Amino acid sequence: MFLRSRTRLRRAATAALVGAGLVATAVPALAAPGVPAAPGSISAPAAAGLRSYLVITAPNDTAGAKTAVANNSGTVYASYDAIGVIVAHSSATDFATKMRAVSGVQQVGATRTSDVPAEAANPAIPASPSQTTPTANETNRSDMTQIKADQAWAVNPGSSSVTVGVLDTGVDDQHYDLKANFDATKSASCAYGKLDTRAGSWRDTGSHGTHVAGTIAAAKNGKGMVGVAPGVKIASVRIAETPSGLFFAENTICAFVFAGDKGLDVTNNSYYTDPWLFNCPSDADQAAILEGTKRAALYAEGKGVLNVAAAGNENYNLASKSNDTTSPNDSTPVTRTITNSCLSVPTELPGVVTVSSINSSNTKSSFSNFGTDKIAVAAPGDNVYSTVPGGGYGAKSGTSMASPHVAGVAALLVSVNPTATLADLRGKLGVQADDLACNDSRCSGTTAKNNFYGEGRVDALEAVSGTTPPPTGKVFENTNDVQIADSPGAAVFSDVVVSGVTGNAPATLKVDVNIVHTWRGDLVIDLVAPDGTAYRLKNSSSNDSADNVIATYTVNASTEVANGTWRLKVQDVARYDTGYINSWKLTF
Repeated sequence: MFLRSRTRLRRAATAALVGAGLVATAVPALAAPGVPAAPGSISAPAAAGLRSYLVITAPNDTAGAKTAVANNSGTVYASYDAIGVIVAHSSATDFATKMRAVSGVQQVGATRTSDVPAEAANPAIPASPSQTTPTANETNRSDMTQIKADQAWAVNPGSSSVTVGVLDTGVDDQHYDLKANFDATKSASCAYGKLDTRAGSWRDTGSHGTHVAGTIAAAKNGKGMVGVAPGVKIASVRIAETPSGLFFAENTICAFVFAGDKGLDVTNNSYYTDPWLFNCPSDADQAAILEGTKRAALYAEGKGVLNVAAAGNENYNLASKSNDTTSPNDSTPVTRTITNSCLSVPTELPGVVTVSSINSSNTKSSFSNFGTDKIAVAAPGDNVYSTVPGGGYGAKSGTSMASPHVAGVAALLVSVNPTATLADLRGKLGVQADDLACNDSRCSGTTAKNNFYGEGRVDALEAVSGTTPPPTGKVFENTNDVQIADSPGAAVFSDVVVSGVTGNAPATLKVDVNIVHTWRGDLVIDLVAPDGTAYRLKNSSSNDSADNVIATYTVNASTEVANGTWRLKVQDVARYDTGYINSWKLTF
């Protein structure tokens, strides 16, 4: 479903066409699961009771499970052997129960609470709309000037060797502003959970994906509008089904694996996987969805793909979850109690660059989700003007519209740093971002990093400058590995000796931490000043199951003498998961 409010996500930015243009309604488009082509409609079943399941095994060990699927009244619809995920269909009500007892099967989960649509058996290729050639000249739009994209174009518009995958409702590849940058060889449909590479399978079944694509890379050709990175390529991986317009987990899994196999550089994910706004590990079905999508996203990352996703449009604190009233959205929603262990997918998957939305005043959009350590960066998402199918243009609002701005900036970064690692790219997005101060009682953190805007508004001009601005002060770093004792072991320390700095430490002392550790919620991290005063950087959290702590913290250390031995203190307060301090540094 598109990112809108948990319920509005899919209906993101409903709009009415006027001539060749589009006039958006006030309904915000969310960045999350896709926007449905026909909101509220449910696909006709292929057969009464036919459901879709994820059957999860060890990677490259699916043969036995495939046999078991057939032996338990099911069929293998698709298989992603490299990550150990099988998409199975069955009408048997006890299919999941029986499959969970099969040797070698790790998890089994239903991906929907509605029947598999008839379209899954023989998907139609979306029609190519008739095209209108734009007559209006390009103008500098406010969203592009906010992130300095208009200045970046004169320096570097992006490289044609860089490709951004739009995982969405599809893309109108014949649109006047998109066709020059569209790469059909890296486009496909993953609707229903099976790869379809037939020509045109990637076309838009709504308008959401085409709008996203224009923001990323609409050509700089004098007409219509210009994307953040008008020199890069775009590919479409359609994951929205018809007629429901929903984005189920198997579709997302297929898309991430395809993105990795095709060597895409960046993916934009302005949706959440249906039917659950949040997937809870305590539920067997949702646990399988979490595991399957996590493996797929990490597979793409392993192939060098940076995944960017919208935070969602519910004005919800993702770091303080309590309830969900909108799921499942493919049948009858119920009110359920949830915890922080329940995750929005792909927004909260490990490694994903999560984007919140700001308005033209550089404050949080009314609909944008937020949360401490949930938001990486922010970008414009209110009333964004971009391409729609058939050669038209229109305005939409939502975190769905903010995310492609960041995907475009990431594409510029790859263009000028082709050998950069994903960690480098994530780091540059944050370091180069323009700080945004809190302006709301719910906003917490510092100007440099807070729960509304993460590390700030992305900066396209900095992305193409070739170098990250040097720190304003001296840098002291320790790159020696320090093993972290598993609980109930004692805390460990890594030291840096600061010298040559006059007076006290700054009020904005930056602490960059790189810790390799599974289940990072086990860790408590403190900065210890030379006089022994401890500054808490990170608390433990039983709900934070993500791997590694790669973060920049800002500490008001203005009462501390700068010179002396500063220590990073790390303690594992829960059993089983282990790791080490990889490096850390102080910037004065």
